[in-house]
Amino acid sequence: MMHIRRVFTVAAAVAALAAASPVLIAQQQQQNNQQDRREQEKRSQQEQRDIEALVQLVDAVSAGKQPAPTDIPIAWQSNHFVKGSEGGTYIPFTLTLDSTKLTSPAVAMYVRAVDKAAAAAAPVQPAPQQNNNRNQQAAAPVYPWDDINFIQIPAGGKVQRAVMLKPGEYDLYVAIKERTPQQQQRNAPPQKSGVLKYTLKVPDYNSTTDITTSTPILAKDVMPLTAPLSVEEQRVKPYTFGGTLQITPAETPVFKTAEDFQLLFWVYGVQDKGGVPDVTIEYNFHVKGADGAEKFFNKTQPQALNAQTLPPGFSIQAGHQVLGFLGVPLKSFPAGEYRVEFKITDKISGKTITQNQSFTVQA
Repeated sequence: MMHIRRVFTVAAAVAALAAASPVLIAQQQQQNNQQDRREQEKRSQQEQRDIEALVQLVDAVSAGKQPAPTDIPIAWQSNHFVKGSEGGTYIPFTLTLDSTKLTSPAVAMYVRAVDKAAAAAAPVQPAPQQNNNRNQQAAAPVYPWDDINFIQIPAGGKVQRAVMLKPGEYDLYVAIKERTPQQQQRNAPPQKSGVLKYTLKVPDYNSTTDITTSTPILAKDVMPLTAPLSVEEQRVKPYTFGGTLQITPAETPVFKTAEDFQLLFWVYGVQDKGGVPDVTIEYNFHVKGADGAEKFFNKTQPQALNAQTLPPGFSIQAGHQVLGFLGVPLKSFPAGEYRVEFKITDKISGKTITQNQSFTVQA
């Protein structure tokens, strides 16, 4: 039996991650963006042109009036689903761009979420009448998520952001264009742009009484912060939870024997007594043999999350969330393909759920 190597203690981790600050910040950044839209006169003329160009571009692509431009290739790398507040789901995601295609790393980025059910049910709008008041303007559409950033693309081309959406199916549009220079040269080529359309099926973590979990996060690094991030910092680093704990997701489920295997997930739907749960998590590792068949490899001591191990004041009724965390050094793992099975038992209700995560170890 392996002993769990905790990068930080379970109690400290739960205390750090129990708060919903990423969710609140996601809501606040959406509100800030809407305020920015109302106060566009405060933006520079170049920024206003970039905003209008991106919105019109996504309008045209989503309506099928033009194909998505690919001057700037955009790829969806990964995303995770975590329970948010007010019935929403917090969705941090990672994109990769081909930064070699950019004339400059300074770009404008627009993210729009379109509810597929609402779009399908929307009635066809009648054509405008000739005698309509010329000063009357159609109300701007309201989207479940609508956000514009002016950012610098890093050399590696990786960009992380987050959205928060109600359960359902959405088309997420990510549009990026090179920023308009302050002084446009005559006969200069148009700024490059790219649009990615990605479908998200957002789970519902609120309507079920059964045990379920967030998307498990394989972490390359887990780092406590000395102070909470600002709203803008949280926007750039959406894998910061509780305001004081920053996770670097692993780009692939492949680890070296010199590294640690780190797995995090939140558990939902467990019962409580006075706000305190009584949950046990068992981790069992299996390895694929040369013949392709799996066999048991090892296991850790069960992880207990209860009144004795959780920090004082922890309360599910107050909105705190149950965190499962596993940190194991891989030096004793021979190179190969593995699967960790984690069984979650709610000792109060007697319900259980078993999840799995596959990964590879290389020498």
